[in-house]
Amino acid sequence: MLRQALSSIIPERAAYELLVKLLRRAVRLGSLALIDPWGERHVVGTGDAPFVTVRLTEPGEAARLLASPSLRAGEAYMDGSLVIEEGSLRDFLLIGVAAAGELANEARAVKEIAAPLTKLRRHNPIARARANVAHHYDLSEEFYTLFLDDDLQYSCAYFQSGDESLEAAQAKKKRHIAAKLRLQPGAKVLDVGSGWGGMALELARSCGARVDGLTLSQEQLAVAQARAGAEGLQDRVRFHLRDYREEAGVYDRIVSVGMFEHVGVPHYGEFFDMVRERLAPDGVALIHAIGRKDPPSDSDPWIDKYIFPGGYCPSLSEVFAAIEKSGLWVTDMEVLRLHYAETLSRWYERFQAGRDTAARLYDERFCRMWEFYLAACEAGFRVGSLMVFQIQLARDVAALPLTRDYMVDNERRLAGT
Repeated sequence: MLRQALSSIIPERAAYELLVKLLRRAVRLGSLALIDPWGERHVVGTGDAPFVTVRLTEPGEAARLLASPSLRAGEAYMDGSLVIEEGSLRDFLLIGVAAAGELANEARAVKEIAAPLTKLRRHNPIARARANVAHHYDLSEEFYTLFLDDDLQYSCAYFQSGDESLEAAQAKKKRHIAAKLRLQPGAKVLDVGSGWGGMALELARSCGARVDGLTLSQEQLAVAQARAGAEGLQDRVRFHLRDYREEAGVYDRIVSVGMFEHVGVPHYGEFFDMVRERLAPDGVALIHAIGRKDPPSDSDPWIDKYIFPGGYCPSLSEVFAAIEKSGLWVTDMEVLRLHYAETLSRWYERFQAGRDTAARLYDERFCRMWEFYLAACEAGFRVGSLMVFQIQLARDVAALPLTRDYMVDNERRLAGT
């Protein structure tokens, strides 16, 4: 292992010198003070805010960070060997994610060489997809209620002004998507990756749709079915424990929110072929997912190991290449830039408010893992290359009006304005 090799080859103090030298080159946002295990303080950065001081408590930590910066930074925080002494975890990760972006630009050629291996590792057959989903989404409902909105929306909210409450912004997200779907009462809708059921129930309530939701999470399925029954919508909204590749119906509309990140690059063609085959001739689909503005790259190793095994946020070039081969029309495209940063900020604050409950449900290390995850992802949207895209698709070039005016009109109608 590279980490073990560096630890045995580089003396501990020399490793810290190398780490500081790397940080001096990379940190271009904020000011970072690093206190090593011998008490020496090293200051890097611009001299401007945010100001953060971290202490590394283990002599071998620098070598481990040099070998795998992203993976080990998260692990060190989880283990308590990386301690935030001044400033906040969120500010530390803003500085770190921005610095990682500087280093990534230097390593672009290496990433391009490694791209074929990356694609091979994203092979995602149904059995693996089920296991990956269970790792993250089969945590208890009580845990997710600590930080999500009342509707349990676990995807990017939509902020028109930026100061909305989480509940208001998630309601606007659902209306924004419903408006693009241009639903008629009685329309058959397939919700691919239906989560805890909020989007499907909203489309049935507000638009009169009949919805089939697909999930691979046992926990989410149980909650979604219970919610449909409680609202008396079980005849119009049905949820299934089913992979999208197992679906056989034909639908007027297909919607997928926050699921495409779990498809895997080798399966993009399969996914968009499914969309084309499951859509009625005049059907419309809306795909909402996290992407990146940069060229194709590998997933963050810490996120891949601890949070979303098998997950991947694609570049738009990867998505459009697969759509082009499917024969579908791209009828609309929107990029949401800072919306997810605002969403994650609110999730982080709510998680901190309910942290004692989370520790009771799981343990302290789990809590440190989740707060690192939420803060790192927020930083990825604020100073990294992450964004959210919404791509509208159709089989027929004439399936939708000539202009986007209908989206605005539908959104206002759904909002009651």
